[in-house]
Amino acid sequence: PTFGPRRAAGGSAAGGMASFTKTSAKAGSNVGGGGWAAAKHSSGGGGGILERIKNIELEMARTQKNKATTTHLGSLKAKLCQLRRELLEPSTAGAGGKQPGFEVQKMGDARIGLVGFPSVGKSSLLTALTGVKSEAAAYEFTTLTCIPGIIYHNGVRIQLLDLPGIIVGASAGRGRGRQVISTAKSCDIILMVIDPTKDDAQKDMLTKELENIGIRLNRRPPDVSVTKTTGGGLKFNATVPLTHFDRDQCASVLTQYRMFNVDVVIREDCTVDDFIDVIDGNRKYCKCLYVYNKIDMINIEECDRLARLPMSVVVSVNAKLNLDYLVSRVWDEMQVVRVYTKKKGAFPDFSDPIVITPQRGNKQTTVENAVLLLHKSMMEEFKCAMIWGSSVKMAPAICGLKHQLNDEDVIQIQKMTQAEKVRAVTGKKTGTTVAGSNIKMDAKTLKERKDKTLRS
Repeated sequence: PTFGPRRAAGGSAAGGMASFTKTSAKAGSNVGGGGWAAAKHSSGGGGGILERIKNIELEMARTQKNKATTTHLGSLKAKLCQLRRELLEPSTAGAGGKQPGFEVQKMGDARIGLVGFPSVGKSSLLTALTGVKSEAAAYEFTTLTCIPGIIYHNGVRIQLLDLPGIIVGASAGRGRGRQVISTAKSCDIILMVIDPTKDDAQKDMLTKELENIGIRLNRRPPDVSVTKTTGGGLKFNATVPLTHFDRDQCASVLTQYRMFNVDVVIREDCTVDDFIDVIDGNRKYCKCLYVYNKIDMINIEECDRLARLPMSVVVSVNAKLNLDYLVSRVWDEMQVVRVYTKKKGAFPDFSDPIVITPQRGNKQTTVENAVLLLHKSMMEEFKCAMIWGSSVKMAPAICGLKHQLNDEDVIQIQKMTQAEKVRAVTGKKTGTTVAGSNIKMDAKTLKERKDKTLRS
């Protein structure tokens, strides 16, 4: 028998446009749902991680954004985040293992990272601020490894890292980009060096590469709490009106992470990307200053426009312009708190302070963080702290671990006595044990002793 030309599965009768019906199937597979399901099938598994990431990004780009597709887009974003984390932190059981990073010893009290495209003046800026000789030339990729230097400012040693130039696609591993950006994760503040004579898209491209690897610039962590429970399913509560996020998107994202019994409390108007950041818990939130170098090559109107942008500083390493202001601006943005120590009966030691930044220790300017930075073993013997400075109304004041410290406060730590240590460990009060031992008295003996005391 003679048959007519058969229409390809997943195609339309009028032309070659893909069908998004529930009955069509992808040619050569058993996947139903036409082009939509074919895209989901291609991104679901098989191939390398980079290929799966590319497929998911392709599907997100061609999916219409409306109320009907918000749940599906949230699920894709969660899957994309998991693949990127797997790309950055591969399993040690595999043949490759984790990627080696730059071995830079952490020195000083704070750390600054220079990030930017090649040939924007990062090495010259390091030499101008620290005096460390870093190779600079007229060709790209002059710096191939991380070069550290030290800035001395207000009695604090600040380590400055000259990182190799990154390129588009660095978050996927191009040009040792993952090693460069991973080293930037250990910095208290990032200086993004930009060439004002080139395209304005430099800032957006660099920000995208940093966000792909988990660094959030000039943002604070979302005020969202996610608590796992033993049962009860999903409990979704929001204390503010939500315009970009709802319960369906939340359930879709949690399903991708295999979390079904969860209490979610949202206290700000967040997006699905913010919610994914909270679930992952490995995001780095830090300040970033946009440093426009080579301002001596542009006109004064353009220089004035760049200087008025938020979180921006204009400098010229070649002409030695505005470098002092850059250092002072970095100091202000780092929010450094210097705490001086004092021994009993002695003057405070103003030569070597305890330096607290929002990125060090438990990320709080409390007495507890100061004690932990001094030595972790002192927490076991800590009784109280005597504080002199602007953080107390009367000096000295006896404060606990949760007291907030200000810059240039003086602290004297009081340790517990041996009897107080035993009492803190055993939790026993005087008169409830036999003298000289930890043997508990029975209730009858305690009552007889109490009655005898009352009769006498």
